[in-house]
Amino acid sequence: MQHPNIVEFQVTGEYALFSDPILRVGGEKCSYQVPTYEALKGILSSVYWKPTLIWYIDAVRVMNQIQTEVKGIRPIHYQDDRNDLSYYTYLKNCRYQVRAHFEWNENRPELIQDRNENKHHNIARRMIEKGGRRDIFLGTRECQGYVEPCTFEEGPGAYDALPELGFGLMYHGITYADEAYFPETQRKMTARFWYPVMKRGIITFPRPEDCTLTKPLREMEMKPFGEHLENFSGLREFGEVE
Repeated sequence: MQHPNIVEFQVTGEYALFSDPILRVGGEKCSYQVPTYEALKGILSSVYWKPTLIWYIDAVRVMNQIQTEVKGIRPIHYQDDRNDLSYYTYLKNCRYQVRAHFEWNENRPELIQDRNENKHHNIARRMIEKGGRRDIFLGTRECQGYVEPCTFEEGPGAYDALPELGFGLMYHGITYADEAYFPETQRKMTARFWYPVMKRGIITFPRPEDCTLTKPLREMEMKPFGEHLENFSGLREFGEVE
């Protein structure tokens, strides 16, 4: 299904670390071979985000050959200021093409006056051209990324000739309380999992509600937004609405 507010961009970085955040409690860290849905959504949210809308990642195309590099890291202990030697496995020389679109957040009817599709779409495209509104990271803070416009499926990719490659069980993303889609996900933080398959370099993501493997993590309340709370300015911050 095609959406009128599709955005396409390329994200590159020297290193990336895409992993399950549930396992990021210290010690060794090892990246998945490909980006997670949540990591790509986080990149796009750094480019442009508003609580009025929800970004959906449609597909990612792996452009460069999958390579890893192990680095010795000295992370600080959680319980004191000492540190230990840990080994992190990063992806190296990363380049991905991404296709995504946004839909209105039906959990926030109080922001209905901000639902102007053309303006949000045009602003998002301009932010991609400028490299994003905030810093871009590929999975973790130490992995700096760079965003630029592209045409999805344009140019040669490293896996164009590979018919199919599966990656086993993989973390898909987290459903927060303000993005709940079923009654059982309301007022909760829920982790999602799936079995990705890359076909000729392209991974097509299922929608969050189509992920059948889920795990509730904890109770969670929605953060309120509104001009009366002085934490939401809508399109006025861009000078496009008087």
